[in-house]
Amino acid sequence: MSDEDCRYWVGFNKVPGIGAARVRVLLDFFGDLEVAWHAPARDLQQAGLDQRSLASLVSVRETLDLDAEMERLQQAGVQVVTWPDDAYPPNLRQAYNAPPVLYLRGSLETRDEWAVAVVGTRRASVYGKEAARMVCAGLAQAGVTVVSGMAQGIDTVAHRACLDAGGRTIAVLGCGVDVVYPAQNARLAGEIVERGALISEYALGTQPDSRNFPPRNRIISGLTLGTVVVEGDMGSGALITAGFALEQGRDVFAVPGNIFARASRGTNHLIQQGAKLVTQVGDVLEELNLTMVSEQAQARTVIPENKTEAVLLERLSAEPIHVDALGRAVDLPIAQVTSTLALMELKGMVRQVGGMSYVLAREPGVDYVIE
Repeated sequence: MSDEDCRYWVGFNKVPGIGAARVRVLLDFFGDLEVAWHAPARDLQQAGLDQRSLASLVSVRETLDLDAEMERLQQAGVQVVTWPDDAYPPNLRQAYNAPPVLYLRGSLETRDEWAVAVVGTRRASVYGKEAARMVCAGLAQAGVTVVSGMAQGIDTVAHRACLDAGGRTIAVLGCGVDVVYPAQNARLAGEIVERGALISEYALGTQPDSRNFPPRNRIISGLTLGTVVVEGDMGSGALITAGFALEQGRDVFAVPGNIFARASRGTNHLIQQGAKLVTQVGDVLEELNLTMVSEQAQARTVIPENKTEAVLLERLSAEPIHVDALGRAVDLPIAQVTSTLALMELKGMVRQVGGMSYVLAREPGVDYVIE
């Protein structure tokens, strides 16, 4: 998206009372946010804005200098990612109420699609911290991106363990990405920018507020394939994140805890309700089919030799897909699909996992030319 188009997304994101639902309404009515930004009040009312939202929009657009706001973002080294952008995280795009605008410091990569959230209490026990370290170090070593909220306690341990293991990690903030909270995590935030990303839906300069954190938890779960809760009481932010994960159709995992410990009441309750019990990182990796992430990520970089290989690679992922479904998805004859897959398997680009189903894979020890 060009800066000219992006500025109107940034503008609407600064209007109180206009979130994902109303942005969608405006896009449906006007077809373009630039047109909506300049629209007269009567047209905005016709589009469906209520009086309060309309008053907020009129006030903001009379006072907000969009050019200055874009310059401010550039000076801060902050990227803006919006719904129409190819860079918008695909896992989050599928989630209900995904934010129209994300502010980003650092970088997002294709491999971040293979991400797991690890969250928990700010008042973590020694046991909880050790469990978080074990899980996050194992995820990082498997090539899985760890997502958390950079809060004190389990979140901080999750990010640190991932970085120490050489992995990528993403922190989703309840404030602007130019604001470090808590302040003692300033060094950690800098390391995350270098080897992952700080992400927020809140505009630059937004200070941490208790109202901001529950909504941001939907982004933590939305970016990932599953959420691991290490420690958390009933009604805690960690359990709110687990609730969002369930709403988004993602897997929920929980580390069991001491039945007498307040911080374990939430995790033990999740297990009673059907969350998958975690005693080792393999419990997460196997359930989410993430045991071959590094190989699958490398396979995506292999240059296909023809158009058929290219379209098949685009459709294949860590999730097994049957050749019949793959043939329908790419609209190619099944004979052409099966013969091409057979050759791709010989090259180590794909792997058959039984029942004529395939996943992305890379043959160990084989180096491919990457341009």
